[in-house]
Amino acid sequence: MKPGARKTNQRRPQPGWFAHPVLSLLLVAAWLLLQQSVVLPHLITAAVLGLGLPRLLHGFIGEGTLPRKPMAALRFAGIVLWDIVISNLTVARIVLLPRSNPQPAWVRIPLEIRHPNAIVLLATVITTTPGTVSCVIDDERHEILVHALDCNDPEAMAEQIKQRYEKPLKEILG
Repeated sequence: MKPGARKTNQRRPQPGWFAHPVLSLLLVAAWLLLQQSVVLPHLITAAVLGLGLPRLLHGFIGEGTLPRKPMAALRFAGIVLWDIVISNLTVARIVLLPRSNPQPAWVRIPLEIRHPNAIVLLATVITTTPGTVSCVIDDERHEILVHALDCNDPEAMAEQIKQRYEKPLKEILG
């Protein structure tokens, strides 16, 4: 700090109760589904969680982002869920068959998307899909480095991830 400069503690303004409406709705729905009931105590708890957690965690999760194309987001969710099921079956086959010979690989995926939430969501989708063990986001190079359990063609895998996940995310979030 320079001599004579004043130190200021700038805090983010406290968000309103509906700072993250989609997250609030998801929390309410998840709570009610977990409880398998819509009695008054569960509704009250769901409302407290749905309103309180996003407000409490606002400093950690940043500004809310709404999809520009909700139908594209639903299609994307379907694709991801399908890929998770298929990948689980593939990983089960690799693990259960003694003669399987997986070819692990690190795959570099250059990113076209720049929206931080879209990049984090892409990384989350990649690591949620079985068969991809981990990934690292490299902000300087604008790429994601993915560790795949079985990949004999890294370029084809990178192109598949770009087409199936990055392209729809670019359409949904920009």
